[in-house]
Amino acid sequence: MKRISLVNTAHDLIKNILHPGDIAIDATVGNGHDTLFLAEQVAPSGHVYGFDIQRAAIDSTREKFRHNGLQDCLTLIQASHADMAEKIPDQLHCNVKAIMFNLGYLPGGDKSVITQTDSTLTALTVASRILAVNGVITLLAYPGHPGGDLETDQVTNWCNQLDTRQFEVSTVYSTEHKDIAPRLLVIRKPY
Repeated sequence: MKRISLVNTAHDLIKNILHPGDIAIDATVGNGHDTLFLAEQVAPSGHVYGFDIQRAAIDSTREKFRHNGLQDCLTLIQASHADMAEKIPDQLHCNVKAIMFNLGYLPGGDKSVITQTDSTLTALTVASRILAVNGVITLLAYPGHPGGDLETDQVTNWCNQLDTRQFEVSTVYSTEHKDIAPRLLVIRKPY
């Protein structure tokens, strides 16, 4: 079976939902690739809020935006994604069209610093509450690293407990369905 890019799949889904003027969140900024993608979709009048606990991730992303003219569309927050409820302005709650999570560790960074299951579950609960109708949450999970198995299992369980009258959940695998295969969880709020 041919391997597919889960990042590209997430971007393709979001391209159909986000428009200029919309609000989006990158819950795990990393090196800023998803953050930049989101900003390109919502510019010039929309806004992206990016979260990461690591200063290196915030600095890398800020540098990525320095030369592209999209800085006015961006707010970077060095904090846990679990703090979304208090860091995103109240008037934007229920108006966020897309929220991206890319779990695991910072590529090229310290692999001992990973997303934590408890904060991810808290962030997902907040994300589901502040998401707009017709919005989407994409979540890339990687069970193949220390801590990733537990986080992937717990996130999958969380998704399976969502109210099906409000949310639709689907899973895309990078290769054939295997327990250790990376996966993209897509949470839509059509109602």
